[in-house]
Amino acid sequence: MRDIAVTLAVLGTLPFILWRPWYGILVWSWLGFMNPHRLAWGFATTLPLAMTVALTTMVALLLSKEKQKFVWTREMVLILIFLAWMVVTTSFSMYPWLAWDQLIKVTKIFLMIFVAAILINSAERLQALVLVIALSLGFYGVKGGIFTVATGGSFQVRGPPGTFIDGNNEIGLALAMTIPLLYYLARHTKQVFLRVGFLLAAGLTALSALGTQSRGALLGLGAMTVFLWLKSRSKFLTLVVIALVAAVVLPMMPETWWARMQTIQTYEQDASAVGRLNAWMMAANLAAHRITGGGFECFQEPTFWLYAPDPTNVHDSHSIYFQILGHQGYIGLVIFLLLIAFTWFSASSVIRATKKEKEKHWLRDLMAMIQVSLIAYLSAGAFLGLGYFDYFYNLVLIVAVAKVLVARNIVSTTTGESEAPAGQPELASASPRSTMAKARL
Repeated sequence: MRDIAVTLAVLGTLPFILWRPWYGILVWSWLGFMNPHRLAWGFATTLPLAMTVALTTMVALLLSKEKQKFVWTREMVLILIFLAWMVVTTSFSMYPWLAWDQLIKVTKIFLMIFVAAILINSAERLQALVLVIALSLGFYGVKGGIFTVATGGSFQVRGPPGTFIDGNNEIGLALAMTIPLLYYLARHTKQVFLRVGFLLAAGLTALSALGTQSRGALLGLGAMTVFLWLKSRSKFLTLVVIALVAAVVLPMMPETWWARMQTIQTYEQDASAVGRLNAWMMAANLAAHRITGGGFECFQEPTFWLYAPDPTNVHDSHSIYFQILGHQGYIGLVIFLLLIAFTWFSASSVIRATKKEKEKHWLRDLMAMIQVSLIAYLSAGAFLGLGYFDYFYNLVLIVAVAKVLVARNIVSTTTGESEAPAGQPELASASPRSTMAKARL
């Protein structure tokens, strides 16, 4: 029954995507982040639903009469350069039969990021994308939070199998990144019950992240919480909420959870931590020896025999930084770090540009929460191999689009939370001037 429901739901969106191509980005994001087909048990789990939506979106884009323009920001250009460098490193990879398959997967992600950069060209569309991403992962936050309460935290929260977030570490990182977006939605929603619902979802998502029993997720959650407070406009209220959540959540975690988290302080006695350090040294030695790195999937036993301090201790990268370093070499790592820096500074520039205009506070708050999500990714990602996580590149996209909207003065201009339509983010309509500018975009 689930298979039929999911398949019909996805196929039912195709006519609407042909009518409005940007709907395809929303459906693609829903499939990519929530992975509803992975919650089924039969034929839907293997159907190429995401590919069908992607192809339909591209066909609709080609047939659309709406004037389209690509977002040529420095972030999008850098993603294009990064992809070109990946083609080079894959051409010289140590395990080409593995690397080319992985390059195809990454190319698909980047291709849809580029398509989204064309179609997400208004404030309304940008807000819709943020809403879809937050709710798609918030589903697992609420579900996992309830599961953690029901089981007393005795079992790990895990993501849907066969996805980017199937492991406890991966879903923990994704949940930590989602809390700021849920907070943003709560901040810019008029209806009180929806605002409370978003805040409750954020709290359950935090509980779910703890329930993954991931040490990396705990570090990301801690760093995210600090920056969430720093970026919040209502610092006292935010501090009270954080303190209440911590007071309720932490005491219910079992002894096994506390014992696992305490191993962060004794990493030198942890076999997993020692293996990670060995893998990181291997990546550094490999990148120093090969300018193109080892290519995708280079963390293999023969590579450790060549470059690792301990050739017998074979581990995956377990770090976005050392994963990129091992796969793409120092040039690839520099590109990756520049992408992070450019995204952060662009978000800051949007915050400065919208600080004094009340009707644009929604965009200021969104950029601040994107930065908080980035902090979660950068801190927890130091211990997780998710350098090609589509969530991160969607955050880059959101910042790039926001920067263009501000530069072209086509940000929606309603006057604050009190005028938001029921159940929608704060800004849902555009002035005539912004509508004309949207047509030009």
